[in-house]
Amino acid sequence: MKNNSRKAKCIAIFGTGSDVGKSVIATALCRYLVNKGLKVVPFKAQNMSNNSGVTPEGLEMGRAQIVQAEAACVPPHVDMNPILLKPTGDKGSQVVFKGKVLKDYTAKEYHVKKEMLFEKTVEALDKLRENYDVVVIEGAGSCAEVNLMPHDIVNFRIAEYCDADVILAGDIHRGGIFAQLKGTVDCISKAQQDMIKGFIINRFRGDVDLFKDGIDWIEDKTDKKVFGVLPWYQDINIESEDSVVIENPDSDKNNDFSKPSIAVIRTPHISNFTDFEPLQSIESINLAYIENICDISKYKAVILPGSKNTRGDLKWLKNSGWADVLKEYSKTGAILGICGGYQLMGTIIHDPDGLEDKPGTSEGLSLLPIETTLKSPKVTTVTDFSLNGSKSSGYEIHMGQTNINGGESFVKIEKRNGSDENGFDGCSLNNGKIAGTYLHGFFDRPSIIKEWFDMVGIESSNLPETGGLPARNVEYNKLSDYFEKHIDISSMIELTDLKEIL
Repeated sequence: MKNNSRKAKCIAIFGTGSDVGKSVIATALCRYLVNKGLKVVPFKAQNMSNNSGVTPEGLEMGRAQIVQAEAACVPPHVDMNPILLKPTGDKGSQVVFKGKVLKDYTAKEYHVKKEMLFEKTVEALDKLRENYDVVVIEGAGSCAEVNLMPHDIVNFRIAEYCDADVILAGDIHRGGIFAQLKGTVDCISKAQQDMIKGFIINRFRGDVDLFKDGIDWIEDKTDKKVFGVLPWYQDINIESEDSVVIENPDSDKNNDFSKPSIAVIRTPHISNFTDFEPLQSIESINLAYIENICDISKYKAVILPGSKNTRGDLKWLKNSGWADVLKEYSKTGAILGICGGYQLMGTIIHDPDGLEDKPGTSEGLSLLPIETTLKSPKVTTVTDFSLNGSKSSGYEIHMGQTNINGGESFVKIEKRNGSDENGFDGCSLNNGKIAGTYLHGFFDRPSIIKEWFDMVGIESSNLPETGGLPARNVEYNKLSDYFEKHIDISSMIELTDLKEIL
């Protein structure tokens, strides 16, 4: 089944595996094409990630496509990511469709729904194609998982539907780049091979001139063009869909404690770790993700991040001994909880409908006088707020209602989903040293970082001058320049449908 009657051309960025750079390449291509005067929109049929965000309409979608929408200079919309799978454990995920929760499914249960969801997904793609010049499609994982391909709804099946030209990305830093690219091509059908117009090799370290023989080998064995080799970069800050830093925690062992240091507890079900990327970019502090118990008295503050399974993370904190360590640290240190981390800090978490475990109640860490009940529907809002008069905007995504039984409110709420409000969110003790909030994106503005630093006793010098979207736009333009410098754009245009519109 194909639908080529729409205006927009489609370019697909597929990968040899997960975390090979598909998201950042798609983001770079979105900004590059926008800078060339085209109307561009991103699309990913199905995303599996616990990093999500909220659209202006108050609907949930993957953060990666929100980033790509920003790079494309368009408001994020759920048609750009119709299906979001949020893993709740090893065998199941919460399925978010067109911004709203369907329910939690096991892999087998979800498989039964795939055909229906595919039909709805291509409807979303068709709507986008009516209003844009180019759709930049991101694939998922490896596009050559032979056992999954008959039921694929995100890689070649989508590309075949919209007759997309495919660019295949591989990660040389992982090793085995020749097997990655040649093996992927060999695992797919001849028709799918013909859809691949060329390769991009990501995360190269060293002198690329020394890799010329490697490029020649790849092009000879596959009869396809290597469009470019992207060197490893450290001076461009783009939100990550997957993060090496949280997969390899305990970086405090090599931390420079001559600078003020902040620890993020890497819980098993951590979500929305992109909340902390603005802190990582501040050179005057250190940010460490830690998992194993260590001496946290060295840290000026500890953060409990968002969680896709709050009760599961609570159980882990208690069984591992972290609960006792945090309680002791709270006597002298500063702790901030974000969303699920905020819920963890309370006295009680009620789960009457068994949303995260068997129906029941779990005793929290008792760091804040709050009580949470997990219940539907999920709250998804774009939220304007202020902290001590400094204004910012974030977003809320949570299944739960929290009652405050003491302490002080933490932030003032100005608007939710565009509607004026005069309320409060979160709870704090000891002038904000122990605090929690439901707000993701809390650290996006330097003024908010400064206020929080002042609360917890961190010197607030050398903060960025700007934050939020203006700061991210600077990074998107840097990414576009980097992409143009290292990619043979003329060959990429000539070998794809871009030649018809550029």
